[in-house]
Amino acid sequence: MNSKVQFLKHAAPFDILPEHILEEVANELQEIRYSKDTVIYQQEITKMRGVDIIAKGEFESFFYDSAQNKRLLEVHGAGYCYGGMSVLLNRKQSIRTVIAKKGTIVYFLHRKQFRSLCKTYDGFFQYFTSEFGKRMLNDDFAHFFKRPVSFEESYIASEQLYSRRIESIEYREMVLCSGDTPIYEAARKMAVHKISCIFVNDSDSKIIGFVTDITLRDNVVAKLYDASKPVSTIMDNPIVSIDAQAFVYEAILMMFRTKTRYLLIKKDGKVDGFISRTKLLSEQAQSPLVFIQSVKLALSVDELKRKWESVPQMVTQLLGRGVHAEIVNQVITTVVDTIAQKVIEGVIEELGAPPAKFVFMVLGSEGRKEQTFKTDQDNAIIYEDKANEHREEVREYFLEFARIVSERLNYIGFIYCTGGFMAQNPKWTHSLSHWKRNYMNWMSESLPESVIKFSTFFDCRSIYGEESIMIELKDFLDEELQKPMGNLFFHMAKNALQYEPPLTFFKKIKTFTKGSQEVFDIKRTMTPIVDLTRVYTLKNRIFEVNTGERLKALKEKGVFTEVAYHELMQSYYYLMGMRLRSQASQIIHDKAAPDNYIDPASLTKIEQVTLKEIFKTIEGFQAKIRMEFTGNLLG
Repeated sequence: MNSKVQFLKHAAPFDILPEHILEEVANELQEIRYSKDTVIYQQEITKMRGVDIIAKGEFESFFYDSAQNKRLLEVHGAGYCYGGMSVLLNRKQSIRTVIAKKGTIVYFLHRKQFRSLCKTYDGFFQYFTSEFGKRMLNDDFAHFFKRPVSFEESYIASEQLYSRRIESIEYREMVLCSGDTPIYEAARKMAVHKISCIFVNDSDSKIIGFVTDITLRDNVVAKLYDASKPVSTIMDNPIVSIDAQAFVYEAILMMFRTKTRYLLIKKDGKVDGFISRTKLLSEQAQSPLVFIQSVKLALSVDELKRKWESVPQMVTQLLGRGVHAEIVNQVITTVVDTIAQKVIEGVIEELGAPPAKFVFMVLGSEGRKEQTFKTDQDNAIIYEDKANEHREEVREYFLEFARIVSERLNYIGFIYCTGGFMAQNPKWTHSLSHWKRNYMNWMSESLPESVIKFSTFFDCRSIYGEESIMIELKDFLDEELQKPMGNLFFHMAKNALQYEPPLTFFKKIKTFTKGSQEVFDIKRTMTPIVDLTRVYTLKNRIFEVNTGERLKALKEKGVFTEVAYHELMQSYYYLMGMRLRSQASQIIHDKAAPDNYIDPASLTKIEQVTLKEIFKTIEGFQAKIRMEFTGNLLG
């Protein structure tokens, strides 16, 4: 018997074919040999000429993510058939990248003969479709098989929230009934027209109210109300109208302000139709304004988790739309603050009212309103001083409160701080007087380790609680900073100067090896701007928390020239935009935890040149501060 026929008898799904068909197939097979580690197919690029049945050796198949890491790696041995799913279900393009290992021999069958077998033998065809169906149940496989399209491809509405008018949105014609119509007849009319809302008019044809499915449920069914009564006795109000020429954002704000679910649309002074809140908001699904509102309306920690998981997509869209990274940072910060506030409110509802006034403050990058997706929790609690007999009671409450808040934030996606800078750490939940002593000790000691703590806790702001506590703390710091602080600024400057821009002597981007890539750390690259701006901010007793806001304040005080200010602002937010874009891509496209590493080879030539110029700007900035605060040009 033909050796190829014998081989096919033990190779699925050829093993289900009749022997005389296997003999025909064997005659069509072409033997191909591969040398060591030959890339024979590339995902979504290589057009499959047919299928390969491995006779000897191995195939290695996988997906590449955007960082060129192998994902869902599989090894296939003798008898495995590759290409069937690609030919049948992926427009003849290879679903995965395939590497043939050394000494691999395959029997190649052209797709014409392969398709003939599929058409003739249903079981043969079902083998490949069934295998594909099973794989698509794997979330990771499904993700990499149909990678999310870019924002430019997926964004439907090119008009912006603030320039789009109501008339550009399709609104519905109204179905009407008179106020004296029996409730059951109004309900029948709604059923006939398959609508969830009917409008009620009076004898002068003026709209006086509306009835929805919810109205019927709450006001009729739940109350066993007489359905023969006039519909006017159970209708809802108010009736709110807006002109078709009005902007979409005006309609959204009007709906939130009046708490109505429906707006009448007027054209030339006459009612022309209506639009629901759901329809209007769905049209603006990409708007950060609406997204933040949806976070505020979240009903559970699970819903908050889902909201946070969807933020990378929104950030990608904003950056793709050309929105400045400074504004994108503000959007992320607002979302994060809103999530934390919802968590805090939920915990207070469970534990009961706090036994003292307090503030929940955030620190570090979140404190500076510079949150990215590679982030952990940095927070603390300051509560008002209480009489001795209540101190333990107050402390016990806030430590339990902090534990639950941190636990829930971690679940949502803001992981525990590895350095322990969290409110659940007893060191960082204290009374106002204790916090004043903390800051005073850090400033007076002026040791490298205390300077790091002071820097972290100087970048702080309140997101919940009694603002007056925060104001008192800032007033205290302002007073302390008027004292001689040479040692503090010296150590802060020295600490800030330890990070150098990744430039070689020949002004090329300096990289290090991470996995299969040569990368640089963009966070460390940005750190000198953050740290050095903070030093100048402290010296000039400026209490802005955001790096951009600090730079503006320093320019207004004459500390930085207009040119220096613009160079630093543009450098910082160019890097921030690149960092956010990279992290969002890792989450969306690679389904991987984000990091701060960027491969210069993945950037355009323009981006690489821009980076080099930014690194030179940072070097110049460091030289200025080195001389001013350490008195040494060379460090």
